[in-house]
Amino acid sequence: MSASLYPHLPFSGSCTALITPFDSEQKLDEAAFEKLVDWQISEGTHGLVPVGTTGESPTVSHEEHDRVVEMCVKTAAGRVPVIAGAGSNSTAEAVRLSQHAEAVGADAVLIVSPYYNKPTQAGLTAHFTAVADAVSIPVIIYDIPGRSIVRVSDETLANLAKHPNIVGIKDATAECYRPTKLRSLIGPDFCQLSGEDATALPYLAAGGQGCISVVSNIAPALCSQLHTAWAAGDTATALALHQKLMPLHEDLFIEASPGPVKYAASLLGLCGPTTRLPLCEISDSSKAAVKDALVAAELL
Repeated sequence: MSASLYPHLPFSGSCTALITPFDSEQKLDEAAFEKLVDWQISEGTHGLVPVGTTGESPTVSHEEHDRVVEMCVKTAAGRVPVIAGAGSNSTAEAVRLSQHAEAVGADAVLIVSPYYNKPTQAGLTAHFTAVADAVSIPVIIYDIPGRSIVRVSDETLANLAKHPNIVGIKDATAECYRPTKLRSLIGPDFCQLSGEDATALPYLAAGGQGCISVVSNIAPALCSQLHTAWAAGDTATALALHQKLMPLHEDLFIEASPGPVKYAASLLGLCGPTTRLPLCEISDSSKAAVKDALVAAELL
């Protein structure tokens, strides 16, 4: 496995929240997925995250979910870490997905806060602890209150960080100051990864160490270069890359993700634009905005 940008941490840098390619008949496009993984690694991506929300985990079957994780691990072949999406609003299902990910060789699992159920902080603690107790690979907590409604409080996170298997957070709160607060509560050895592309650089500046990124699906080299530059102390290069990527950070979320990023991927010849309902084809105006953003980033 490639070295982390920060030697004291197992996961850092630009980690791609991979899209799951489907063909025109809505079937899993295995060949396109394997090519995408290889391309990501060749472009410098520091880690891969299959079947998270960007990978359309709500609409893939359990069999497809397992298959995507297996393909990602096999294709990556130890070149970069694989952090398998294994979250669910059913604790038993999250445990099952995590145990499968471990069995097929994933390096870690990403566990989202249970959505819709609205558990208390005690319920969140019990949920994440049950997963962490069920596997021996690292667990990264995914805090995204915009989708799950319930936020993992800083105090709950600090308590969960005492578990030897819980090693980090994907933070999609867009609170750029949060890494500083969490470092005070937990210390510097907890992986703090932004879950909001537009906050990647300010998150690093506040003490974070990486980003689990949607944009890196189509701009992996630029995203990885940004994180590598920051880790090397080259803030000017990191800022210039952040500026170049900003149109993508904005317009790849012009409609519900991953619709726009899949359309962008189709323009780059990476895979088809197909999503599964209830996500549908993005509008013509959104297509134009996505194309303009690709041109601005010099990808088209």
